[in-house]
Amino acid sequence: AFGTLLKITNMKNGKSAIVRINDRGPYIGGRDLDLSKGTAIALGMVKRGVQKVKVEELNTEEDVSPINVLD
Repeated sequence: AFGTLLKITNMKNGKSAIVRINDRGPYIGGRDLDLSKGTAIALGMVKRGVQKVKVEELNTEEDVSPINVLD
């Protein structure tokens, strides 16, 4: 749902980011999420293009900013 906060973790390097769902998609079969270029850069997955990630839904907005990057 729009506005839902997710913690996305790159399974290859362990980098994580908090993101907010703000549109529908993806429109390519076999994919669950399309990340912004900024989030992809923060997670170290721009060159790879498609990467396996761990997705966790966050139930609270307390102390969470959608631009935080966690190591």
